[in-house]
Amino acid sequence: MSLGKWLGFLALVLSLYILWKIRVIVLVFFTAVILAIALNRLARRFQQSGARHEVAIALTVAILVVILFGSIWVIVTRLSSQFQELTQLIPLGIEQLRLWSNWLQARVPDSALNNLPNFFDNLSQQLQTFSQWVISHIYLFLSNSLSLVINSLLITVLTIMLVANPMPYRRVIISLFPAFYRQRVDQILTECEKGLMGWLAGIGLSMTFIGITTTVGLYFLQVKLPFINGSLAFLLALIPYVGAMLSVIPPMLLALLDSPVKAGAVLLLYFAIQQIEGNLVTPIIMKEKVSLLPAYTLALLAAFGTFLGFLGLLLALPILIIAQTLVQEVLIKDILDRWESAPSRKP
Repeated sequence: MSLGKWLGFLALVLSLYILWKIRVIVLVFFTAVILAIALNRLARRFQQSGARHEVAIALTVAILVVILFGSIWVIVTRLSSQFQELTQLIPLGIEQLRLWSNWLQARVPDSALNNLPNFFDNLSQQLQTFSQWVISHIYLFLSNSLSLVINSLLITVLTIMLVANPMPYRRVIISLFPAFYRQRVDQILTECEKGLMGWLAGIGLSMTFIGITTTVGLYFLQVKLPFINGSLAFLLALIPYVGAMLSVIPPMLLALLDSPVKAGAVLLLYFAIQQIEGNLVTPIIMKEKVSLLPAYTLALLAAFGTFLGFLGLLLALPILIIAQTLVQEVLIKDILDRWESAPSRKP
């Protein structure tokens, strides 16, 4: 390799190392970008209704501040104690699952059920691992009040700056590309914005529907801590496929403290909510569906959850949407679709 190629390789490695070191800041900035895209759309709606640009921005920022600090107040004052209670009750539910398996083995002494205790022991261990991972990551993310407030303030400031005057930041990104490609970059950024807005519309309705219906359903089933389990279902709705499976574990274990029948009712409740949400609610609002391959999505979720923690897990899907848009627009349309085979040489 020539000296120039070695220098380029070292520059790439150094850039990746720096990005890894500031990964939390990058994720916070990306969160601000997603919020700014949604709020810019809201500000444009205010302007279309007759409000001046400054008034539309002020109304949009006010809505952001109220929602953000209202959420922080609810988390700090209401949910922290319930998270602690949930972490204490989950082991009791797992122990109740073991006791119920022993009871069933004693009542049904069939040779086909000889391996039932081992099955339930393995299931209990897996449930304990899953529940501890989910609760610990969410609890660490929400319980550190100082870190939560600092990150929230940083996200708020960055979002306000992006909402108030987004065009200079967009022009900076476009100017990094050659002059002949800048118009195309502007189109690609618009496509990325459309993809994120489609995802925001679908996931916003999905989270709201799942959170409300789960809380109401658990309340009528008289499962302990319905509000905190509804909040878990609301947050985990951000994670496709995996979120629905993880969110049902804590309320099922809590329901086992009362009876196996109630645990089965909780499972049926979550199944019904997911079916209604996936087949009826989200398709109505999500006009521009984001088509993602399940295998790639699950692999990315696992990687982001392992290396970047809970915040990375929540942002994995929008990052995948942007990556898919870039691959479709740049790699496929601009490179591969225009690739001309070299003319064959005649002897």
